[in-house]
Amino acid sequence: MCGITGWASFHTDARNRAPVIEAMTATLAPRGPDAGGVWFGERAAIGHRRLAVIDIEGGRQPMTDRADEPTSVLSYSGEVYNHHELRGQLRTLGHEFRTRSDTEVVLRAYAEWGEDVAEHLDGMFAFAVWDERAQRLLLVRDRLGVKPLFWARIDGGLAFASEPKALFAHPEIRPRVDADGLREAYSLLFNTGPTIWSGVREVEPGGVLVLDRDGVRERRYWQLEARGHTQGRDETVARVHDLVSTAARGQLEADVPLCSLLSGGIDSTVLTALLADELRLREGQDARIRSYAVDYSDQAEQFTGDVLRTGHDTPYATEAGAFIGTDHSTVVLDPHALLDPEHRKAVVVARDSPIGVGDMDTSLYLLFGEIRRHSTVALSGEAADEVFGGYPWFHNPKALAASTFPWLLVTGDEAAMPLNPELALNVREFRADTYRDALAAVPHIEGETETEHRQREMQHLSLTRWLRQLLHRKDRLSMAQGLEVRVPYCDHRLVEYAYSVPWALKSFDGREKSLLRAAGEGLAPGSVLLRPKNHYPATHHPDYNRGLQNMARDVLPSVRELADETRIKPCLDTPPDRLEWGHRLRLERVVDLALWLDHYRPELAL
Repeated sequence: MCGITGWASFHTDARNRAPVIEAMTATLAPRGPDAGGVWFGERAAIGHRRLAVIDIEGGRQPMTDRADEPTSVLSYSGEVYNHHELRGQLRTLGHEFRTRSDTEVVLRAYAEWGEDVAEHLDGMFAFAVWDERAQRLLLVRDRLGVKPLFWARIDGGLAFASEPKALFAHPEIRPRVDADGLREAYSLLFNTGPTIWSGVREVEPGGVLVLDRDGVRERRYWQLEARGHTQGRDETVARVHDLVSTAARGQLEADVPLCSLLSGGIDSTVLTALLADELRLREGQDARIRSYAVDYSDQAEQFTGDVLRTGHDTPYATEAGAFIGTDHSTVVLDPHALLDPEHRKAVVVARDSPIGVGDMDTSLYLLFGEIRRHSTVALSGEAADEVFGGYPWFHNPKALAASTFPWLLVTGDEAAMPLNPELALNVREFRADTYRDALAAVPHIEGETETEHRQREMQHLSLTRWLRQLLHRKDRLSMAQGLEVRVPYCDHRLVEYAYSVPWALKSFDGREKSLLRAAGEGLAPGSVLLRPKNHYPATHHPDYNRGLQNMARDVLPSVRELADETRIKPCLDTPPDRLEWGHRLRLERVVDLALWLDHYRPELAL
């Protein structure tokens, strides 16, 4: 896991701009604390920051195919889990290797398959290849968009980076926000392509972007498709078990300490059990995987529920760890630490965005920092809700009947930071137009009923939109601490298979995630298998609410140009122990907006 950046331009000589690529690369040092390097030729400059995970000595980057007069240069972030198989295949095709790294496998694979290289890779990745002979820049992103990749046009070409902050170190790219960016940020629709930053775009998940002298072209090498499903329940459960097991086994490789995130929910428990079993097969029955959960000091005495949380995670996580046989730890955070301005600023800078979830982001950042003291790689149960239908909107008739994105029925405008009405952003119209476009992209299966297709729409929206912002969150906050987080439930073969399973099979026992629950039989305690969906934990300490109100009150004057004071002030006057979740999140967004404006000083073109 690493940070990549660089540019290609047919109008300037990159060899005269070494300080620029060095500055761009330096901004990504948290993503790659172990090493850094740059390469530049006449038309391109490539930078890399490395978090060493596989082949510590041999995987240095940028990597060239030749020591002298290279024909291709690679800057790569992520992990390719089938690199052993590809190495063998490429050797039979005549390729020779000088390292054990998956990085070199990607470089040799490009030499063999060119622009079609991505179709051969299984994993999470974002990478850039500069081809000296073809004078061509290739940008590639993994199928689900686990790893980020941004780009912006410059004179005669484009610049790219794992994070926008690296782009802003290029003299031709400045932090600028217009009305379209604010709509993207605060409409909570999670488009990919456009970003909050004017002129900065994402490479689409499953996408390839090519720059050459003819210009820029983009294409998708993968997208979610619906296929007919003929297997019965037992066969389907068995296949799900095989796919989840295969994904878990394939992502266990590392030359550094590795652990699992174990919340006590079914997703993380099943995954951790499979990882623990595989580790014992490889290293002996005494091998134990480390596992981590998070809690707050105020929850230890009395758990307080809300609209997203029906139970306390810690007892379930502890029970799951004992059942599986992990070396389990609970990281207990002081709610007051979540108010620390330096922690909150670090989160906003990590995300390059004011759009987060406040204390839940800060706590995740602090959790990752504690884990990084012992481990370099963590495996997470993220994406199981999207893959197997775990969210309330899959099971709520009101959500199925609504003509909007289903999560807006949970978050709604109450949770969004209200924007100044004088900006006239027409967010409601933007949402309606985007929703129509999103539904038009949902594939149909011939013969499915209207109800079945509606469920497929919910799954498609969740996998292609809601999940993407969760993956962004996990990547940016973990990499800010130099921690790699892998997500086996994002294995594209599992996602493809589960998406085509009819909803009746996905919910055959009348509960959420029926297939995963059945596939996980024997891997988790009964209490966990029967436990309802519970979201990431949050503190409910009145001191936190009081401190948040004070922070929002102090910064409100600095965000008046963008925020609607009349809808924020009532949240400041509510007794701290009675502050509703949605109104609290509104205040979180006010504080984060102020921190973001202060750090980036963006040009507001409104």
